[in-house]
Amino acid sequence: RADGYYCQLMLKLDARDITPQLESTGHCLGLDLGLKYLYADSNGNTVEPPKYYRKAEKRLNKLNRRKSKKFKRGQKQSNNYKKASQKYAKGHLKVSRQREEFAKKLALRLIQSNDLIAYEDLKVKNLVRNRKLAKSINDAGWSQLRKWIEYFGIKYGRLTIAVNPAYTSQECFNCGRLIQKSLSVRTHVCSCGYVEDRDKMAALNILKKATIGHIGSWSLDLNAWGDLSSILVGRNTC
Repeated sequence: RADGYYCQLMLKLDARDITPQLESTGHCLGLDLGLKYLYADSNGNTVEPPKYYRKAEKRLNKLNRRKSKKFKRGQKQSNNYKKASQKYAKGHLKVSRQREEFAKKLALRLIQSNDLIAYEDLKVKNLVRNRKLAKSINDAGWSQLRKWIEYFGIKYGRLTIAVNPAYTSQECFNCGRLIQKSLSVRTHVCSCGYVEDRDKMAALNILKKATIGHIGSWSLDLNAWGDLSSILVGRNTC
């Protein structure tokens, strides 16, 4: 990496001896990922995106300019250029590590407090093709959050489900009617009388899709859990 070399040791241990067993919480959660909020959940809670890159952008641009000034085209690069290049690389490495640690701690809290977590199966590689949103999407760290949710889900024996995000913010959670709305419209209002915050309703729809047998990305073998619908029948928390 930019700050040196690393050695990784792999040890094969019995996971039952080192992984603490979590008791059932009786809770399940839907997550709607976004840019205004990192996510809004089905309980109405939101988490602000840390925006580590945005905060460090001014300094990173300054380091990049210093590096560019020392670059000599067609010549062997000086030690000053190498030092400037290394400082610039370290700046980006710090940002990526901050984002990773934030996602790790957040994912662990979510896994410890819920038996099931449902989230959007977003194709981030396709979304970042939008030049206007690419920087914000990368800075939000959706991929890192999903990675750690799935990792801790396997480690602690929790269900994690990725669902198709199509129409989750348009479909009325109460009656299922599609209500077309632009991104500027933040409140869902349906003719059936259901009124809800757009992001919370999307999270509720995501959880609904996951708990009615939607086939998404499963972190655990469902055979070990039995039929998902039978597990969740009668649970008011879902």
